[in-house]
Amino acid sequence: MRTTWSFFSAGQLTFGVAAIDQLGKWIARLGLTRVLVVSDQVLREVGLLARACDPVTSVGVTVEVFDEGEAEPSLQVVAKAVEYARQFRPDAILGVGGGSNMDLAKMTATLYTHGGQPADYFGFDNIPGPVLPILCVPTTAGTGSEVSASAVFTDVENQIKVSTLSNYIRPTLAVVDPELTYSCPAKVTADSGIDALTHAIEGYTATDYCQLDVPPGDPVAYEGAHPLGDCLAERAIALVGRFLARSVADSQDREARDGMSLAATLAGMTFSNCGVALVHALEYPLGGELHCSHGEGNGLLLPYVMDYNLSQRVDKFARVGELLGVDVAGLTPEQSAHRAIERVRQLRREIGIPNRIREIGGKQEQLAQFAAKSFAIKRLMTMNPRQPSEADLLGILQTAL
Repeated sequence: MRTTWSFFSAGQLTFGVAAIDQLGKWIARLGLTRVLVVSDQVLREVGLLARACDPVTSVGVTVEVFDEGEAEPSLQVVAKAVEYARQFRPDAILGVGGGSNMDLAKMTATLYTHGGQPADYFGFDNIPGPVLPILCVPTTAGTGSEVSASAVFTDVENQIKVSTLSNYIRPTLAVVDPELTYSCPAKVTADSGIDALTHAIEGYTATDYCQLDVPPGDPVAYEGAHPLGDCLAERAIALVGRFLARSVADSQDREARDGMSLAATLAGMTFSNCGVALVHALEYPLGGELHCSHGEGNGLLLPYVMDYNLSQRVDKFARVGELLGVDVAGLTPEQSAHRAIERVRQLRREIGIPNRIREIGGKQEQLAQFAAKSFAIKRLMTMNPRQPSEADLLGILQTAL
């Protein structure tokens, strides 16, 4: 039985409105002189790419931009970005955008440093050593990739999401400026925000650190739930409960947008240390085949997985309900826990997240394959507080269909 836990995050996190103005200063202090920016055409068109690059060029750093990033990035775009990097020869990679662009920056830095193919690094702890410095500037509030050790891609050929986990790809520097999310469209805000809630709840209710069957000191993909993670998760959940629906309903509600930026970063710290579990495991094949966004898939599945896990996490789910604003006065823990799940369903409806798999194109005949692929992701099965069988996973999917 483990008696210790560890915590990791970005090397430096700078947070706040107008924080982007400090980006050049921090990059210069790191002694960097050539930065490859990984972003996309949409952010170029709306001016956010320039907003991130201008403070960097203003301190004399040479900047080159790869702007072919895409949502739920494919392995093909990874190859393009790496080739671009090899021609430019940067001393750091800066990801500007949502989780997709930041994850693309992480894999670009990995392949530029160590060579090989993306598949060489899928799974946990397969990156052999440090990579080129990774810098992250999020323009959405959800993935937490700016502080995480993971990068997720779409394997188009096998129709599944794949991921790399390694503390070597935690960013050296993360600059989180809520101002950069103010122009984020409502659907992206909703998908990203429910993703942050999923991260916080899964990390909060993960297998406890002391119950992981791993020798002390051995590296693990996730540490399990622990006291620091609980603190971060509770704050993130409360912020989502207060601000997510507001941020989707009114893009000019800056208090809500600021609150969701903080929630996403705190949730990123939570899940990337404590873990994610069945929601993510089920979303990987579902999202890979049905082509929904990662956040949309997670948000759809979240309450169904909470129902499955309820018996093992009554007290924590009851606390989730309280944090989300449920009036728990006079309720038993079991009643409060059920109200928490209903509040998640209500929040999902308020922001337009689909309720059923069939609403995003899923069919009954696909579910068995989804369950089998999910069950094969053992690191996520281990983190779930209730250990499932493949039949259990199929049952969750059938309920969600």
